[in-house]
Amino acid sequence: MSASSSSAPRVLVSDALSPAAVKIFQDRGIHVDFEPALGKDKDRLAEIIGDYDGLAIRSATKVTPKLLERASRLKVVGRAGIGVDNVDIPAATARGVIVMNTPFGNSITTAEHAIAMMFALARQIPQADASTQAGKWEKNKFMGVEITAKVLGVIGCGNIGSIVADRAIGLRMRVVAYDPFLSPERALELGVEKVELDELLARADVITLHVPLTDRTRNVLSREALAKTKQGVRIINCARGGLVDEVALREALDSGHVAGAAFDVFSEEPATENPLFGHPNVVCTPHLGASTTEAQENVALQVAEQMSTYLLTGGVENAVNFPSISAEEAPRLKPFVALAEKLGSFLGQLTEAPIKGVRIEYEGAVAGMNTRALTAAAVTGALRPMLQDINMVNAPSIARERGIVIEEMTRENAQRDYESLVRITIDAEDMPRYASGTVFHDGKPRVVEIRDIDVDAEFAPYMIYVRNADEPGFIGAFGSLLGEAGVNIATFSLGRDHPGGDAICFVSVDQKVSDALLARIEAIPQVKRARAVAF
Repeated sequence: MSASSSSAPRVLVSDALSPAAVKIFQDRGIHVDFEPALGKDKDRLAEIIGDYDGLAIRSATKVTPKLLERASRLKVVGRAGIGVDNVDIPAATARGVIVMNTPFGNSITTAEHAIAMMFALARQIPQADASTQAGKWEKNKFMGVEITAKVLGVIGCGNIGSIVADRAIGLRMRVVAYDPFLSPERALELGVEKVELDELLARADVITLHVPLTDRTRNVLSREALAKTKQGVRIINCARGGLVDEVALREALDSGHVAGAAFDVFSEEPATENPLFGHPNVVCTPHLGASTTEAQENVALQVAEQMSTYLLTGGVENAVNFPSISAEEAPRLKPFVALAEKLGSFLGQLTEAPIKGVRIEYEGAVAGMNTRALTAAAVTGALRPMLQDINMVNAPSIARERGIVIEEMTRENAQRDYESLVRITIDAEDMPRYASGTVFHDGKPRVVEIRDIDVDAEFAPYMIYVRNADEPGFIGAFGSLLGEAGVNIATFSLGRDHPGGDAICFVSVDQKVSDALLARIEAIPQVKRARAVAF
């Protein structure tokens, strides 16, 4: 299928996409070639990709660095769906290619699948179906349980998790939720009880997971966590493989501690074999969470609209690697976007308690810029340690969904000796954390204040943050430990509030810092806290 004019932007659709989505491109004057089988032919795709400004895909097409090298005209990749694992984001970003997804188009469908899996577990529907169709009529074999009045534990109460909670409340279940980003006010609005993970494990009759896979959520249901669950619990995972220790879960199923499990996602996919397979109380589906006609249509139409808008007007929606910034303001704003995100990320990596709010203060020249984009960048950085799928476009809405209050303050007259200053405060349930930064004329963002202590540090890929007492011996001990571990120091920034008082050390190093080394640093007598941070 093609549409007019050789001067019009050209889009290639290389995976199966709704004809209605193709029509959106055509109606908006974009030349579109619809080749739904091309994504599986990487050599042919590489041959022709250089002719296109946009590439619309699902999961079959792999957007690799090698493909991007051939994509000389490519400006945007649109993924009809939420997952962009098949797109090399850093490579796309390096080449200036916007990568868009459709994060909310399949939320209802995925939530409904989790509810369906819960019913399948409760009444052993797949097993009873197989038995009955085999002519066995084993009526007494399949004794189910009621859903009504049971406690549903929701791990992750964001967009999908909150829909599951709403449906479960409609089924007259009691819902408890564990989510560090869920505010008490939002929990009250949803009608769920916010609890810590251990309490959820102890109380829930059914546990359903709705979190992204990050370093913090990997194996959130570990062997130790599974041991804390209620006898006879049922576990559902329609979120991401890797959230549950599948080997430990199989052992818990075999022992009878876990009554059943329903999984739509697995640690390795396609899952042709898995520790859970073959157990009589396990229900498995092949990653069908988003597989309904409505969801597939929604995400296809959404990605066509987003790509068309970008190619025709430059408007950016749901980009995973670029904020909503106009072409005119981009050069001046870009270093401040980097500053806001890195400053937010620094504070987010120091924060383990639930976040209640993020406040961003702009002083001086930066106060007259597009602070909306900067605030989105700051929130993205602050929340990314827990939510890796977050981006600068969806960060504000995700914060609102989770009841996190975002405050923005501007002062055109700088209060300190900087032309522009950005100060971010993360208000967590344990304590507030704050830091300030600026961009000098070299265009590089840097930290100039942490906890009211002046410092001057550029951001680097690997850094160590240390809070210590300002006493002799610390620097020598700290340097010796790094030297013994073979960790090279690139820059070393120090600050203190007064002689003999509180001090801060912010150091960039050439490699990732191990947990063992960090523990040795924290054991230095003068050290109050040490954290490894990465940017």
